Amino acid sequence: MQVLWSAELIQKYSVNGPRYTSYPTALSLQPDFPSSAVQAALANSASELCLYLHIPFCQQLCYYCGCNKIVTRHSEKADVYLQSLAREMALYQPLLSDKTISQLHLGGGTPTFLTQDQLSRLMQLLRQHFVFKADAELSIEIDPRSCSLEKLAHLRQLGFSRVSFGVQDFDEQVQITINRVQSEELVQALVLEARRLGFSSINLDLVYGLPYQRPERFLQTLQSVLQLDPDRVSLFSYAHMPTRFAAQRKIPTQSLPQAEDKLALLQLAIKEFSEAGYQCIGMDHFAKTTDSLAIAQQQGKLQRNFQGYTTAGQDALIGLGVSSISQVNGVIWQNQKELQDYQQQLSAGQLPLERGFSLSQDDKIRAALISQLICHFELDIPAFCQRFAIQDFWRYFADALPKLDPLISDSLVVCSDTLIQVTPLGRLLVRLVCASFDRYLHQANSLSYSKVV
Repeated sequence: MQVLWSAELIQKYSVNGPRYTSYPTALSLQPDFPSSAVQAALANSASELCLYLHIPFCQQLCYYCGCNKIVTRHSEKADVYLQSLAREMALYQPLLSDKTISQLHLGGGTPTFLTQDQLSRLMQLLRQHFVFKADAELSIEIDPRSCSLEKLAHLRQLGFSRVSFGVQDFDEQVQITINRVQSEELVQALVLEARRLGFSSINLDLVYGLPYQRPERFLQTLQSVLQLDPDRVSLFSYAHMPTRFAAQRKIPTQSLPQAEDKLALLQLAIKEFSEAGYQCIGMDHFAKTTDSLAIAQQQGKLQRNFQGYTTAGQDALIGLGVSSISQVNGVIWQNQKELQDYQQQLSAGQLPLERGFSLSQDDKIRAALISQLICHFELDIPAFCQRFAIQDFWRYFADALPKLDPLISDSLVVCSDTLIQVTPLGRLLVRLVCASFDRYLHQANSLSYSKVV
């Protein structure tokens, strides 16, 4: 998918905005959300669902990270957490008795914080409480520092077929500054072993905008990544928000690349991966053209949920564990973010809900539109109107027109009576196009979001 570059326009529109892993975004979720709404959503949901499971523990603090995490070296804390997860699974089990699980993803934190015995226990609990499809896709995020070759083989035996290794950057100075030192040789050994073991998909995570990253040094990381020949690459923008994430205060501000250099890092990555034959998936992913994400985009079936780009549907995700977010059948809910609150509610026999939101019909319409644009960069207006029984599209979305006008003038998007099309020039700024249709955005503090590029 072609992406054209305009540093002038990217700088002009250097604003904060949602990543649209959901609409409305998580900032719209409301406290005191009733569990009855969750039960009703599940009762009328699709027959196939996906599971996301959050493992919050990390052995070491990475200074750049903004994830919900608990830093500890005491593996026994995970045993207590598994007991809590078992209670949560037991509460969901009767609600999902007629459903099957088509995908499972373990994220964190650091899922490979768990020992091999704990990983076995977790999978036994999941299979005890839920019905998995015979060909269910199991994926896991891996910190190379916490995954031996033996543990990787154990994951394969447990049925995992997709792995994502957190690389961020191979440059030693960058790694030292963000407190995440791991050798290129370690990652290479794991990738080679994963391929030998028959994992069907290998993803590498990179971050641009980290301290001391400069184009000539980042190029070396990109070339090393390409030599590892991953099926997918995730390239995330580092959002420096030290007032929100205390650990980021340990990163010297003067070490961060200036805006112009940060854009050069992104431009360099797009060039290198595109020339190597990877398909640019949306905002921040690259995939081989034979990968399921790339095929889904080629076929117009790519979707987006709280895990990012997905082939599994945006409205069929159950999140288990502290801080996890679910979205099923037009209802979004999030678990308690603090471990103690999460465990206390489960001990009381309650779903550990902190907040939630039930989408109105208008929300569902806007969610579908935003998902289509952020995944496929165009919208067939007559087909969309037919799907949602809309008589006059631009009258319905009259509030979006003033926000779209400058984007149209700058050739970032083309709009007509039959089509909205994000141009190759506008693809890096697609979040702004989506934001034009967001009726809640004015209610949120823009500083809660990262830069759109």
